Amino acid sequence: MTDINIRIEGRAGRITLTREKALNALSYDMCMAIDGALKDWADNDSVAVVILDAAGQKAFCAGGDIAELYETGRTGDFAYGRKFWRDEYRMNARIFEYPKPVVSFLQGFTMGGGVGIGCHGTHRIVGDSSKISMPECAIGLVPDVGGSLLLALAPGRLGEYLGTTGYRMRAGDAILAGFADHFIPEASWPDLMAELARTGDVALVAEAAGPAPDSALAALQPDIDACFAGETAGDILTLLRQRGDEFSDVCLTSLSPGAPLSIAATVEMIHRLRSTTATMRAALDLEYRFTYRAMEHGDILEGVRALIVDKDKSPKWQYADGIVPGVAVSQMLMPLGADALTFEEEE
Repeated sequence: MTDINIRIEGRAGRITLTREKALNALSYDMCMAIDGALKDWADNDSVAVVILDAAGQKAFCAGGDIAELYETGRTGDFAYGRKFWRDEYRMNARIFEYPKPVVSFLQGFTMGGGVGIGCHGTHRIVGDSSKISMPECAIGLVPDVGGSLLLALAPGRLGEYLGTTGYRMRAGDAILAGFADHFIPEASWPDLMAELARTGDVALVAEAAGPAPDSALAALQPDIDACFAGETAGDILTLLRQRGDEFSDVCLTSLSPGAPLSIAATVEMIHRLRSTTATMRAALDLEYRFTYRAMEHGDILEGVRALIVDKDKSPKWQYADGIVPGVAVSQMLMPLGADALTFEEEE
């Protein structure tokens, strides 16, 4: 496959995304190729470490390739999208639970599906160009691919803020929020990858790491914690509108493009996961409840049309007034019964 280069080099299993012109967006076939390689290497004693990287300087992975998902969904065929998400989520869980170290090098944009492959390993490396975000609400989805777990575990109320506004984290922000572990200048990455492949020794990562850059997010956290502590998205919007200062105005501007149903469900998902002993599988199960229903009952088809296909940036959202009934959120997050996400392959 020309979109991905999978091979063994020395002691390392190497996975390089090579779809540079598409910002390394993940197709279904790429997801399955990654999953297949991870299965093959799990019991291969010659592979001591897995290295995930990507071609080009602009992006590690700017998300999932949703073109076919949109084309099938708008004809009323929801099976392809459900299969895509189901199998992608199983692959995300495999990375999170992998029995060997997984080292990812996250340059440029790491968004959505890129978070799902790049931010669940054991050694997540960021550099000067890194920009990590979960912008799914803007297309009528919710932070998924296991991102809801990272958001729930982020300090204070950063999860609600990052998940609903799509804020782009730089390197220091990503380390603060738990999306990355180490800052290493990008000029050093090729030599580090070569040494990891030669030795299989992941201790080299910490040795190469420098101090985390300052985090703009850290300076905002007191305001974020004050404004994003509401029980529902409606509570958060009320707090922001009442506050009426520069911070709240910026937040409201960031929230305004998102689908109200998606924003409300995102807040609810984070709260549910935070109130339990959250696991990756629990997070993926909850995400799949929403994505399984997203094309039939949510706003994703309209969001993709407005932002990606027609590019008019004028989506006609449900609940456009921002008032989302609690029952609407509950219906999107109800258990799926026989259609629930399963992980039998990994048992």
